[in-house]
Amino acid sequence: MNAARISVVWWTRILVGALVLLACVVVYSSNALLTERFTERTRGGAEVRLALYSANLLSELQRNSIVPQLLARDPALIGALNSGDFTQSTARLLSFVDEIGAASLLLMDTDGRVVAATDRERLGENRRHQRSFVEALRSNITTFTVDDRNEGGFDFTYSRRIEDGGLGIGVVSVGVDLAKLERSWAGISDAVMVLDSTGRAILATEPRWRGRTEEEAVALLEPQSAIERALRGTPDWSALPIDAYLRGDGVMRQEVRVPFQGWRVVSFTTFQSVRERVNSILALEIMGFAILLAGLFWFLSRRSNLAARMFQRESAELRQLNNRLQREIAERQKVEKDLEVAEQTVAQTSKLAALGEMSAAVSHELNQPLAAMKTYLAGARLLISRERPDEAVVAVARIDGLIERMGAITKQLKSYARKGADSLEPVDVKEAVLSSLSMMEPQLRQRQVAISRTLPDRPVMIFGDRMRLEQVIINLLRNALDATKMTTDPRIDILLAQGNVVRLTVRDNGTGIDELDELFEPFYTTKQPGDGTGLGLAISSGIVNDFGGRLTGRNAVGGGAVFEVELPILNADTEAAE
Repeated sequence: MNAARISVVWWTRILVGALVLLACVVVYSSNALLTERFTERTRGGAEVRLALYSANLLSELQRNSIVPQLLARDPALIGALNSGDFTQSTARLLSFVDEIGAASLLLMDTDGRVVAATDRERLGENRRHQRSFVEALRSNITTFTVDDRNEGGFDFTYSRRIEDGGLGIGVVSVGVDLAKLERSWAGISDAVMVLDSTGRAILATEPRWRGRTEEEAVALLEPQSAIERALRGTPDWSALPIDAYLRGDGVMRQEVRVPFQGWRVVSFTTFQSVRERVNSILALEIMGFAILLAGLFWFLSRRSNLAARMFQRESAELRQLNNRLQREIAERQKVEKDLEVAEQTVAQTSKLAALGEMSAAVSHELNQPLAAMKTYLAGARLLISRERPDEAVVAVARIDGLIERMGAITKQLKSYARKGADSLEPVDVKEAVLSSLSMMEPQLRQRQVAISRTLPDRPVMIFGDRMRLEQVIINLLRNALDATKMTTDPRIDILLAQGNVVRLTVRDNGTGIDELDELFEPFYTTKQPGDGTGLGLAISSGIVNDFGGRLTGRNAVGGGAVFEVELPILNADTEAAE
């Protein structure tokens, strides 16, 4: 039953995964194909519109280029310039405006003074320095100039010299109204600009583009940052051939040359129509796959309902079995509590039974201070015989300290008869090492062992008992001394380091350890009978465990033995927990 259920689940997952994968492939392929097709249509439409823009611009320029030639031959204007009577000249120019469709008409004498104009506010202006006037007066053909306006934008002017008898008597100017083309282009979705031969925008649907190059104009409407551009351009889909960015949207750039003074017309077409068409079809495809997936889920849910009815019969039996298991668990927990109490009683009984063994341990531990006292007494006698009482007093003081230590060692026997341990306090491991070396100084001098010690500058604090910690260190040093008896160049290295834990390492170059598995077992020793009881490492391991650490031993690579004591560092959390 379980195997069949698992098989159905896996087949369901495979079917759903295959359907989702098929949907992704279809949507991706459709996006690429439809985007390419609709983009080509949009590009074709943009090219047609751009050709129309260019044709309209060229037609407007050609239509106005004939007007100056006709006005230059008008008898009324020639007569007014010869006689100096311009009372009817303005009315004459106004009669041509509606027929020609020009922006403005100006009549100027040879000094550049405007003597007649369709815009009466310009009467009396002096335009002798205007490029349109100067070029027309110097040429015998119609000239075309583009001048900047003070209020922004450009004036497009056709100018021609008026002659009478071969002499120039004035200039007539026709302003071309190209702004109406801008207004007609602005109503279309394309952004259009007309660039002159220098690349400057002289006509543009965006007023801020006028007078700027194409690069400068496009940069004005780019988003403030690349992130903003990315966020705004996300709907563009990666398949779109984006030529530039306007207002953060990707656009298609089209360009056509106008056969007039090197002018070019550039248009920027958005992909909005492409996105709308592609997205609408993709939405239909996704909706179809969603309906198919919903139908699959409905079919699977029907099968799940049938299976659920079968499982309901088993659920009642499972509930009864669960109730029985809960009763058995409660009974087992009660038995475990009774067993825990019994184990505590057995542990305490074992401690009391180990008192006999601890008596032998005490005799082992007392041998060290007794040997040191014997050495200090011999030194004190020698110092007194040499009449050096001050140094003898120091030796006696050390003997007094050893006596106190012997009393503390015998006092430790009481801790094995109690369930709780003695109170612990902050201890500086560095000071304990130095004190232990001082206590072992007579034995070290007698053996002439090279001691290498590496200690940190700062105190290394743990939570423990200093007397018992010194007992561990002295025992490790004593074992190292005994292990190097047969070595020609005995050496002991002591390293104290503080990291995540406090690590004290004692290494010797002695004979090493034969049985690592039995190293910390009680009464295991490699010494000769009478030299040791085999309880030193067992007691030291128990002391380190009481401090929350561990004592390990191994053979060194180059020979000898290495013992490491790892203890937790004293901090605020450790002290609060203790």
